[in-house]
Amino acid sequence: MASLTLALRRTAPQLRTQSFRNASSSMFMRAITTETTKKPPTAILMTNMGGPEKLDDVHDFLLNLFSDRDLMQLPLQSLTSKWIAKRRSPSIREQYAQIGGGSPILKWTRKQGEVMEKILDEISPETAPHKHYIAFRYVTPSTDAALEAMKKDNVKRAVVFTQYPQYSCSTTGSSLNELHHGIKAAGMEDSVDWSIIDRWNTHPGFIEATASLIEKKLKEYTPEERKDAVILFSAHSLPMSVVNRGDTYPAEVGASVQHVMKRLEGKYPHRLVWQSQVGPSAWLGPQTSDAIEGYGKQGKKNLVLVPIAFTSDHIETLFELDLEYGELAEKSGVTGFKRVEALNGNEIFTRALADIVKEHLDSKQLVSRQWYLRCPGCTSEKCKDTREYFASKDSTQ
Repeated sequence: MASLTLALRRTAPQLRTQSFRNASSSMFMRAITTETTKKPPTAILMTNMGGPEKLDDVHDFLLNLFSDRDLMQLPLQSLTSKWIAKRRSPSIREQYAQIGGGSPILKWTRKQGEVMEKILDEISPETAPHKHYIAFRYVTPSTDAALEAMKKDNVKRAVVFTQYPQYSCSTTGSSLNELHHGIKAAGMEDSVDWSIIDRWNTHPGFIEATASLIEKKLKEYTPEERKDAVILFSAHSLPMSVVNRGDTYPAEVGASVQHVMKRLEGKYPHRLVWQSQVGPSAWLGPQTSDAIEGYGKQGKKNLVLVPIAFTSDHIETLFELDLEYGELAEKSGVTGFKRVEALNGNEIFTRALADIVKEHLDSKQLVSRQWYLRCPGCTSEKCKDTREYFASKDSTQ
């Protein structure tokens, strides 16, 4: 009996060691199985023009911008774009230096995407996990970089989510053409189930977020000042050549304004004005600067500027609206000039982003029917090819 007890004592450590090895092996195998069967994320590809994050990025940003024939068509564009980028870089660098040394658009897009994907995991568990990717048109992270990241994550379902609320061929259209080119180059035509959110200019969440920010800014006036307030909705302008081609952007921005004013119960007079014109050709007006000067001459003291087509702060809000137009307002006698905050990290807005994606996923729609209709004056083969590719994946077409 004593020898048996001794033998068991000697064997026990071996048994425990073997048991530990078996348990470890089992846990290791389960980990491998979990990793290999891990569900790939539903990708939310957030597209936008982007902005130079650092001053040294300004030249390449401008070069890419002026090289984009979906945005503008210049004579000898490959050469002209280089000349313009070199010529304008010093002044644009100075503008970015005045707003902190770079554009905050990447910072805000990341924050918006992170909050959006967390909300989506809660409200749409059947399509979870969700992961946002960023595809900027003219700076990094580029469309190609986003597609490469999606390939590494083994993405099988992707929603292209434009961060321009109102559709334009020169913005969302350009991003989609670039995406189509990237999809082909990356060999992702058939490996990913694609769909597109191409516009959301009247979504209730977007309208509510915008209206609530306007109300917040209006409260900074005294009751007497508020009675005289005029709301100026400012959006990025377009060349009239693009407008006359049939671009829907002006109408869609107008619809956004109409919905916001309905939410505000039409309490204040308002106008839609247009900013950021470049070059001598005709652009959509009236220009924001002209409106400020004009109302100053009319004795209007309290102008509230609303960036209706921008979802985050960047140079058009921080420099053009705040600094350039702020100075103009002061010179024009507009003593009560104010600018409504950009949507940035607004909780109503980030919830709206998640709701827009959720509604899109539930709809099972590849893209809006409006997107398939090209402008009546469109002659772009890229637009045609991009639509034909996505139409080939759409069972309703």
